[in-house]
Amino acid sequence: MKLSLSLLFAGLLASVSASNVIELTPDNFDSVIGKGKPGLVEFFAPWCGHCKNLAPIYEQLGDAFAHAKSKVIVAKVDADGAGKPLGQKYGVTGYPTLKWFDEQGNIEPYEGGRDLDALASFITAKSGVKSSIKPPPPPETLILDVHSFDDVALDETKDVLVTFTAPWCGHCKNLKPIYEQVAIDFKLEGNCVVANFDADAQPNKEIAGRYGVSSYPTIKFFPRGGNEVEAYEGPRTEQAFVAFLNERCGTHRAVGGGLNDEAGRIAELDALAQKFLGAAGDARDYIRKEALTLSEPLGETAKYYIRVMEKVVNDQESYIEKESKRLASILTKRTMSPAKLDEIKTKANILSAFVVQKLEEAQEKVESVIGRATAEL
Repeated sequence: MKLSLSLLFAGLLASVSASNVIELTPDNFDSVIGKGKPGLVEFFAPWCGHCKNLAPIYEQLGDAFAHAKSKVIVAKVDADGAGKPLGQKYGVTGYPTLKWFDEQGNIEPYEGGRDLDALASFITAKSGVKSSIKPPPPPETLILDVHSFDDVALDETKDVLVTFTAPWCGHCKNLKPIYEQVAIDFKLEGNCVVANFDADAQPNKEIAGRYGVSSYPTIKFFPRGGNEVEAYEGPRTEQAFVAFLNERCGTHRAVGGGLNDEAGRIAELDALAQKFLGAAGDARDYIRKEALTLSEPLGETAKYYIRVMEKVVNDQESYIEKESKRLASILTKRTMSPAKLDEIKTKANILSAFVVQKLEEAQEKVESVIGRATAEL
Protein backbone atom coordinates (compact mmCIF):
# COMPACT_ATOMS: atom_id res chain seq x y z
CA MET A 1 0.00 0.00 0.00
CA LYS A 2 2.84 2.37 0.92
CA LEU A 3 4.57 1.55 -2.37
CA SER A 4 1.40 2.30 -4.35
CA LEU A 5 0.96 5.66 -2.63
CA SER A 6 4.60 6.49 -3.27
CA LEU A 7 4.23 5.72 -6.95
CA LEU A 8 1.02 7.77 -7.13
CA PHE A 9 2.70 10.73 -5.43
CA ALA A 10 5.67 10.48 -7.76
CA GLY A 11 3.38 10.43 -10.79
CA LEU A 12 1.45 13.46 -9.59
CA LEU A 13 4.67 15.31 -8.83
CA ALA A 14 6.00 14.56 -12.30
CA SER A 15 2.82 15.77 -13.98
CA VAL A 16 2.84 19.00 -11.98
CA SER A 17 6.54 19.73 -12.57
CA ALA A 18 6.57 18.75 -16.26
CA SER A 19 7.16 21.83 -18.40
CA ASN A 20 7.77 22.55 -22.05
CA VAL A 21 9.79 25.64 -21.12
CA ILE A 22 13.51 24.84 -20.99
CA GLU A 23 15.33 26.09 -17.88
CA LEU A 24 18.69 27.52 -18.86
CA THR A 25 21.73 28.07 -16.63
CA PRO A 26 25.35 28.96 -17.32
CA ASP A 27 26.03 25.22 -17.55
CA ASN A 28 23.67 24.47 -20.45
CA PHE A 29 22.97 27.84 -22.12
CA ASP A 30 25.67 27.65 -24.79
CA SER A 31 24.79 24.07 -25.65
CA VAL A 32 21.17 25.05 -26.38
CA ILE A 33 21.17 28.61 -27.71
CA GLY A 34 22.83 29.43 -31.01
CA LYS A 35 23.13 25.81 -32.05
CA GLY A 36 20.91 25.84 -35.10
CA LYS A 37 17.53 26.46 -33.47
CA PRO A 38 16.07 29.91 -32.76
CA GLY A 39 14.30 30.62 -29.50
CA LEU A 40 12.67 33.07 -27.14
CA VAL A 41 14.31 33.40 -23.71
CA GLU A 42 12.75 35.01 -20.65
CA PHE A 43 15.11 36.45 -18.05
CA PHE A 44 13.13 36.57 -14.80
CA ALA A 45 13.45 36.94 -11.05
CA PRO A 46 11.41 34.72 -8.71
CA TRP A 47 10.33 37.67 -6.55
CA CYS A 48 9.22 39.85 -9.48
CA GLY A 49 5.46 40.49 -9.61
CA HIS A 50 5.35 41.01 -13.39
CA CYS A 51 7.29 37.76 -13.81
CA LYS A 52 4.74 35.93 -11.66
CA ASN A 53 1.94 37.31 -13.82
CA LEU A 54 3.77 36.22 -16.96
CA ALA A 55 4.67 32.73 -15.64
CA PRO A 56 1.41 30.86 -16.47
CA ILE A 57 1.22 32.54 -19.88
CA TYR A 58 4.81 31.60 -20.63
CA GLU A 59 4.07 28.00 -19.69
CA GLN A 60 1.18 28.03 -22.14
CA LEU A 61 3.56 29.42 -24.74
CA GLY A 62 5.89 26.48 -24.18
CA ASP A 63 2.96 24.10 -24.57
CA ALA A 64 1.89 25.87 -27.76
CA PHE A 65 5.25 25.06 -29.40
CA ALA A 66 5.86 21.68 -27.73
CA HIS A 67 5.13 19.94 -31.03
CA ALA A 68 8.04 21.82 -32.65
CA LYS A 69 10.84 21.39 -30.10
CA SER A 70 13.17 20.36 -32.89
CA LYS A 71 12.59 23.67 -34.67
CA VAL A 72 12.15 26.38 -32.01
CA ILE A 73 12.96 26.91 -28.33
CA VAL A 74 10.94 28.48 -25.52
CA ALA A 75 13.25 28.93 -22.53
CA LYS A 76 13.77 30.90 -19.33
CA VAL A 77 16.67 32.00 -17.12
CA ASP A 78 16.52 32.80 -13.40
CA ALA A 79 18.58 35.95 -13.85
CA ASP A 80 18.60 36.71 -10.11
CA GLY A 81 19.61 33.17 -9.12
CA ALA A 82 21.67 30.50 -10.81
CA GLY A 83 21.44 32.37 -14.11
CA LYS A 84 22.65 35.72 -12.77
CA PRO A 85 25.88 35.63 -14.85
CA LEU A 86 23.74 35.21 -17.98
CA GLY A 87 21.59 38.18 -17.02
CA GLN A 88 24.73 40.29 -16.63
CA LYS A 89 26.21 38.99 -19.89
CA TYR A 90 23.11 39.94 -21.88
CA GLY A 91 22.52 43.31 -20.23
CA VAL A 92 19.40 42.45 -18.26
CA THR A 93 18.51 45.34 -15.96
CA GLY A 94 14.79 44.70 -15.35
CA TYR A 95 12.41 41.79 -15.07
CA PRO A 96 11.04 40.16 -17.02
CA THR A 97 13.25 40.77 -20.04
CA LEU A 98 12.59 38.72 -23.15
CA LYS A 99 15.11 38.25 -25.93
CA TRP A 100 14.98 36.43 -29.24
CA PHE A 101 18.04 34.41 -30.24
CA ASP A 102 18.31 33.31 -33.88
CA GLU A 103 19.92 30.10 -35.09
CA GLN A 104 23.41 31.58 -34.69
CA GLY A 105 22.71 33.20 -31.34
CA ASN A 106 22.24 36.76 -32.59
CA ILE A 107 20.04 38.74 -30.25
CA GLU A 108 16.91 40.82 -30.79
CA PRO A 109 14.97 42.33 -27.85
CA TYR A 110 11.31 41.40 -27.61
CA GLU A 111 9.20 44.51 -27.10
CA GLY A 112 5.72 43.25 -27.92
CA GLY A 113 2.74 42.42 -25.73
CA ARG A 114 2.96 39.85 -22.97
CA ASP A 115 -0.27 38.07 -23.78
CA LEU A 116 -0.25 34.58 -25.27
CA ASP A 117 -1.39 35.61 -28.73
CA ALA A 118 1.25 38.34 -29.06
CA LEU A 119 4.06 36.06 -27.89
CA ALA A 120 2.99 33.17 -30.11
CA SER A 121 2.56 35.45 -33.13
CA PHE A 122 6.07 36.80 -32.59
CA ILE A 123 7.63 33.33 -32.50
CA THR A 124 5.68 32.30 -35.59
CA ALA A 125 6.77 35.43 -37.45
CA LYS A 126 10.44 34.94 -36.53
CA SER A 127 10.68 31.16 -36.96
CA GLY A 128 7.94 30.25 -39.43
CA VAL A 129 6.68 27.66 -36.95
CA LYS A 130 2.97 27.74 -36.20
CA SER A 131 1.72 27.28 -32.66
CA SER A 132 -0.92 24.76 -31.66
CA ILE A 133 -3.17 27.56 -30.43
CA LYS A 134 -6.50 27.47 -32.22
CA PRO A 135 -7.04 30.81 -33.97
CA PRO A 136 -9.90 32.86 -32.57
CA PRO A 137 -12.98 33.26 -34.74
CA PRO A 138 -12.91 36.33 -36.98
CA PRO A 139 -14.23 39.39 -35.15
CA GLU A 140 -17.75 40.65 -35.76
CA THR A 141 -16.38 44.16 -35.26
CA LEU A 142 -15.34 45.67 -38.58
CA ILE A 143 -11.57 46.24 -38.45
CA LEU A 144 -10.49 49.43 -40.21
CA ASP A 145 -7.03 50.60 -41.25
CA VAL A 146 -5.47 53.46 -43.19
CA HIS A 147 -6.73 51.96 -46.46
CA SER A 148 -10.36 51.39 -45.47
CA PHE A 149 -11.10 54.04 -42.83
CA ASP A 150 -12.36 56.86 -45.07
CA ASP A 151 -14.40 54.51 -47.27
CA VAL A 152 -16.33 53.24 -44.24
CA ALA A 153 -16.35 55.96 -41.58
CA LEU A 154 -17.02 58.77 -44.08
CA ASP A 155 -19.62 56.85 -46.11
CA GLU A 156 -22.56 59.26 -46.20
CA THR A 157 -25.06 56.40 -46.36
CA LYS A 158 -23.93 54.80 -43.09
CA ASP A 159 -23.76 55.55 -39.38
CA VAL A 160 -20.45 54.29 -37.99
CA LEU A 161 -19.24 53.92 -34.40
CA VAL A 162 -15.44 53.63 -34.18
CA THR A 163 -13.26 52.69 -31.22
CA PHE A 164 -9.71 54.03 -31.55
CA THR A 165 -7.58 51.57 -29.56
CA ALA A 166 -4.03 50.36 -28.94
CA PRO A 167 -3.05 46.68 -28.58
CA TRP A 168 -1.24 47.25 -25.28
CA CYS A 169 -4.03 49.32 -23.67
CA GLY A 170 -5.62 47.59 -20.66
CA HIS A 171 -8.88 49.53 -20.89
CA CYS A 172 -9.11 48.58 -24.58
CA LYS A 173 -8.69 44.91 -23.71
CA ASN A 174 -11.48 45.19 -21.12
CA LEU A 175 -13.73 46.88 -23.66
CA LYS A 176 -13.08 44.39 -26.47
CA PRO A 177 -15.54 41.60 -25.48
CA ILE A 178 -18.27 44.14 -24.71
CA TYR A 179 -17.77 45.92 -28.02
CA GLU A 180 -17.68 42.62 -29.88
CA GLN A 181 -21.11 41.76 -28.45
CA VAL A 182 -22.42 45.14 -29.59
CA ALA A 183 -21.17 44.31 -33.09
CA ILE A 184 -23.07 41.01 -32.90
CA ASP A 185 -26.20 42.85 -31.73
CA PHE A 186 -26.05 45.11 -34.82
CA LYS A 187 -24.79 42.53 -37.31
CA LEU A 188 -27.98 42.64 -39.40
CA GLU A 189 -28.03 46.44 -39.53
CA GLY A 190 -26.15 47.15 -42.76
CA ASN A 191 -26.23 50.92 -42.31
CA CYS A 192 -25.25 50.97 -38.62
CA VAL A 193 -21.62 49.86 -38.45
CA VAL A 194 -19.61 48.90 -35.35
CA ALA A 195 -15.91 49.29 -36.15
CA ASN A 196 -12.45 49.35 -34.58
CA PHE A 197 -9.27 51.19 -35.56
CA ASP A 198 -5.78 50.47 -34.22
CA ALA A 199 -4.74 54.06 -33.60
CA ASP A 200 -1.28 53.07 -32.35
CA ALA A 201 -0.19 51.31 -35.55
CA GLN A 202 2.32 53.51 -37.34
CA PRO A 203 0.47 53.66 -40.71
CA ASN A 204 -2.76 54.63 -38.90
CA LYS A 205 -1.41 57.45 -36.73
CA GLU A 206 -2.14 60.21 -39.25
CA ILE A 207 -5.86 59.38 -39.18
CA ALA A 208 -5.84 59.13 -35.38
CA GLY A 209 -4.25 62.58 -35.22
CA ARG A 210 -6.83 63.94 -37.64
CA TYR A 211 -9.55 63.16 -35.09
CA GLY A 212 -7.60 64.26 -32.02
CA VAL A 213 -7.06 60.80 -30.57
CA SER A 214 -4.60 61.16 -27.69
CA SER A 215 -5.72 58.41 -25.31
CA TYR A 216 -7.20 54.95 -25.57
CA PRO A 217 -9.85 53.92 -26.07
CA THR A 218 -11.33 56.98 -27.79
CA ILE A 219 -14.78 56.36 -29.22
CA LYS A 220 -16.36 58.48 -31.96
CA PHE A 221 -19.61 58.33 -33.91
CA PHE A 222 -19.55 59.20 -37.61
CA PRO A 223 -23.14 59.98 -38.68
CA ARG A 224 -24.51 59.45 -42.14
CA GLY A 225 -24.86 62.47 -44.38
CA GLY A 226 -21.40 63.80 -43.55
CA ASN A 227 -22.56 65.51 -40.37
CA GLU A 228 -20.20 66.48 -37.56
CA VAL A 229 -18.36 63.66 -35.83
CA GLU A 230 -19.61 63.08 -32.27
CA ALA A 231 -17.48 61.93 -29.34
CA TYR A 232 -19.07 59.06 -27.42
CA GLU A 233 -18.81 59.82 -23.72
CA GLY A 234 -21.35 57.39 -22.29
CA PRO A 235 -20.79 54.27 -20.20
CA ARG A 236 -18.80 51.47 -21.81
CA THR A 237 -21.49 48.85 -21.34
CA GLU A 238 -23.39 46.85 -23.91
CA GLN A 239 -26.67 48.36 -22.73
CA ALA A 240 -25.36 51.93 -23.11
CA PHE A 241 -23.87 51.31 -26.56
CA VAL A 242 -27.07 49.66 -27.79
CA ALA A 243 -29.21 52.55 -26.52
CA PHE A 244 -26.85 55.10 -28.11
CA LEU A 245 -26.81 53.41 -31.50
CA ASN A 246 -30.56 52.81 -31.54
CA GLU A 247 -31.12 56.52 -30.96
CA ARG A 248 -28.54 57.66 -33.53
CA CYS A 249 -29.18 55.01 -36.20
CA GLY A 250 -32.95 54.78 -35.81
CA THR A 251 -32.72 51.06 -35.09
CA HIS A 252 -34.46 48.86 -32.53
CA ARG A 253 -31.82 46.40 -31.41
CA ALA A 254 -31.95 44.60 -28.05
CA VAL A 255 -29.16 43.89 -25.60
CA GLY A 256 -27.97 40.33 -26.21
CA GLY A 257 -29.12 40.30 -29.82
CA GLY A 258 -32.36 40.42 -31.75
CA LEU A 259 -34.91 43.21 -31.78
CA ASN A 260 -36.47 45.10 -28.88
CA ASP A 261 -40.20 45.46 -28.20
CA GLU A 262 -40.51 48.63 -30.31
CA ALA A 263 -39.34 47.10 -33.58
CA GLY A 264 -41.97 47.16 -36.31
CA ARG A 265 -44.43 49.26 -34.34
CA ILE A 266 -45.98 52.26 -36.12
CA ALA A 267 -47.83 54.71 -33.89
CA GLU A 268 -50.58 55.57 -36.40
CA LEU A 269 -51.32 51.90 -37.08
CA ASP A 270 -51.15 51.11 -33.35
CA ALA A 271 -53.94 53.63 -32.83
CA LEU A 272 -56.04 52.07 -35.60
CA ALA A 273 -55.40 48.58 -34.16
CA GLN A 274 -56.81 49.72 -30.85
CA LYS A 275 -59.86 51.30 -32.52
CA PHE A 276 -60.35 48.11 -34.55
CA LEU A 277 -60.64 45.96 -31.44
CA GLY A 278 -63.16 48.34 -29.91
CA ALA A 279 -65.33 48.39 -33.03
CA ALA A 280 -67.64 45.85 -34.67
CA GLY A 281 -69.28 45.10 -38.01
CA ASP A 282 -69.04 47.83 -40.65
CA ALA A 283 -66.98 50.03 -38.35
CA ARG A 284 -64.23 47.39 -38.26
CA ASP A 285 -64.26 47.15 -42.05
CA TYR A 286 -63.96 50.93 -42.35
CA ILE A 287 -60.99 50.97 -39.95
CA ARG A 288 -59.32 48.11 -41.82
CA LYS A 289 -59.59 50.03 -45.11
CA GLU A 290 -58.19 53.13 -43.44
CA ALA A 291 -55.26 51.07 -42.13
CA LEU A 292 -54.72 49.57 -45.58
CA THR A 293 -54.43 53.02 -47.15
CA LEU A 294 -52.06 54.18 -44.42
CA SER A 295 -49.86 51.06 -44.72
CA GLU A 296 -49.31 51.20 -48.50
CA PRO A 297 -46.25 53.51 -48.49
CA LEU A 298 -44.83 52.04 -45.26
CA GLY A 299 -43.59 48.69 -46.58
CA GLU A 300 -44.18 45.03 -45.85
CA THR A 301 -43.95 45.32 -42.07
CA ALA A 302 -46.92 47.71 -41.95
CA LYS A 303 -49.04 45.27 -43.95
CA TYR A 304 -48.90 42.78 -41.08
CA TYR A 305 -51.32 45.04 -39.18
CA ILE A 306 -53.81 44.47 -42.02
CA ARG A 307 -53.25 40.72 -41.96
CA VAL A 308 -54.02 40.58 -38.25
CA MET A 309 -57.23 42.57 -38.76
CA GLU A 310 -58.32 40.23 -41.56
CA LYS A 311 -57.58 37.16 -39.43
CA VAL A 312 -59.66 38.55 -36.57
CA VAL A 313 -62.59 39.27 -38.91
CA ASN A 314 -62.44 35.99 -40.82
CA ASP A 315 -61.47 33.64 -38.02
CA GLN A 316 -62.15 34.70 -34.49
CA GLU A 317 -60.96 36.87 -31.63
CA SER A 318 -58.84 34.02 -30.27
CA TYR A 319 -56.44 34.37 -33.22
CA ILE A 320 -54.44 37.10 -31.48
CA GLU A 321 -53.89 35.06 -28.33
CA LYS A 322 -53.06 31.83 -30.17
CA GLU A 323 -50.68 33.50 -32.63
CA SER A 324 -48.95 35.44 -29.87
CA LYS A 325 -48.26 32.22 -27.98
CA ARG A 326 -46.99 30.51 -31.14
CA LEU A 327 -44.57 33.33 -31.96
CA ALA A 328 -43.39 33.57 -28.35
CA SER A 329 -42.56 29.86 -28.41
CA ILE A 330 -40.47 30.29 -31.57
CA LEU A 331 -38.59 33.22 -30.06
CA THR A 332 -37.87 31.27 -26.89
CA LYS A 333 -36.41 28.29 -28.75
CA ARG A 334 -34.29 30.52 -31.06
CA THR A 335 -33.68 27.71 -33.55
CA MET A 336 -34.09 29.91 -36.63
CA SER A 337 -31.60 32.22 -38.31
CA PRO A 338 -31.15 35.71 -36.78
CA ALA A 339 -32.87 37.31 -39.77
CA LYS A 340 -35.89 35.01 -39.42
CA LEU A 341 -36.05 35.64 -35.68
CA ASP A 342 -36.12 39.39 -36.40
CA GLU A 343 -39.10 38.80 -38.67
CA ILE A 344 -40.89 36.76 -35.98
CA LYS A 345 -40.13 39.36 -33.29
CA THR A 346 -41.52 42.14 -35.48
CA LYS A 347 -44.76 40.21 -35.94
CA ALA A 348 -44.99 39.50 -32.22
CA ASN A 349 -44.51 43.20 -31.49
CA ILE A 350 -47.30 44.19 -33.88
CA LEU A 351 -49.61 41.61 -32.34
CA SER A 352 -48.93 43.17 -28.95
CA ALA A 353 -50.47 46.41 -30.25
CA PHE A 354 -53.76 44.51 -30.34
CA VAL A 355 -53.22 42.56 -27.10
CA VAL A 356 -52.26 45.59 -25.03
CA GLN A 357 -55.50 47.34 -25.92
CA LYS A 358 -57.57 44.36 -24.75
CA LEU A 359 -55.77 44.43 -21.40
CA GLU A 360 -56.36 48.17 -21.08
CA GLU A 361 -60.04 47.71 -21.84
CA ALA A 362 -60.33 45.02 -19.17
CA GLN A 363 -58.60 47.29 -16.67
CA GLU A 364 -60.97 50.15 -17.54
CA LYS A 365 -63.99 47.88 -16.99
CA VAL A 366 -62.68 46.79 -13.60
CA GLU A 367 -62.02 50.39 -12.61
CA SER A 368 -65.55 51.32 -13.78
CA VAL A 369 -67.15 48.61 -11.64
CA ILE A 370 -65.07 49.62 -8.63
CA GLY A 371 -66.05 53.26 -9.21
CA ARG A 372 -69.77 52.45 -9.31
CA ALA A 373 -69.50 50.28 -6.21
CA THR A 374 -67.71 53.03 -4.36
CA ALA A 375 -70.34 55.58 -5.39
CA GLU A 376 -73.13 53.33 -4.14
CA LEU A 377 -71.44 53.08 -0.74
